Amino acid sequence: MAALRSSDEIRNSVRSAYAAVAGSADSCCGPNPGSTAAEVAASTANASKRASRPRISCCPTPDAAPTDGRLLGYGDDEMAAVPEGSNLGLGCGNPTAIAELKEGDTVLDLGSGAGFDCFLAAPRVGATGRVIGVDMTPEMLEKARANARKAGIENVEFWLGEIEHLPLADNMVDVIISNCVVNLAPDKAAVFREAYRVLAPGGRLCISDIVATEQLPDDLQDDMGMISSCIGGAEHIDILVAGMTTAGFDAPDIEVNEQSRSYIADWAPGRGIEAYIASATIRAVKR
Repeated sequence: MAALRSSDEIRNSVRSAYAAVAGSADSCCGPNPGSTAAEVAASTANASKRASRPRISCCPTPDAAPTDGRLLGYGDDEMAAVPEGSNLGLGCGNPTAIAELKEGDTVLDLGSGAGFDCFLAAPRVGATGRVIGVDMTPEMLEKARANARKAGIENVEFWLGEIEHLPLADNMVDVIISNCVVNLAPDKAAVFREAYRVLAPGGRLCISDIVATEQLPDDLQDDMGMISSCIGGAEHIDILVAGMTTAGFDAPDIEVNEQSRSYIADWAPGRGIEAYIASATIRAVKR
């Protein structure tokens, strides 16, 4: 679907919204479990700031704790394994579960945020592997780097960049993962072209995202709060497949998680968005 807003307007709004999330002491859903009294107080103080920015409806349900990722496909062991502060509740699936990572892989995370999925990938690729997170929001990069230092994770690095213009060389990575980010990009065809370029031959694209199963109404596409909330920028499945195919990927596949509509309905109560969008896993291979 064609964006009703300009690319620059979308990027600037999304960057601002997620910078605000990164800058708060808590996730977009509230204070993290186990927060200190000071952190809870900071979360309360930040509530007015969150109310003034575009709404980011990033949690499975309004009352779900950000570290409870079972609805998104994360196990309790995975939730416990990542550095505190890296799970901001911003995902819509578990891309590492479908990536089949192995020792020595170089992995790229598109829109890595505070580093959550990068930190899950790190032990799977081991000391001989490498995980690179790319994000366009400096505040998120600062948070992710601090999380890596705090946890002593040495095979992960975080780079500033837009996913439509990746700061990586050709044929550089084995696997690309991403979690609820491609929908935020104004030019999704460019995302797939760049993904194809940086993947080595035989490399895999394995992402979780929000996709449109029906044409979104104009009022949702034009609402910057809906765009920043992973709703208004969702692209139709057929267009996504066409974009991956045109980029050169072999046999792209999109599997819709119909059950996700039940919690997506709570992202914008009363708007009926669950009739138009759902979470999905997206897979493709560079031959």
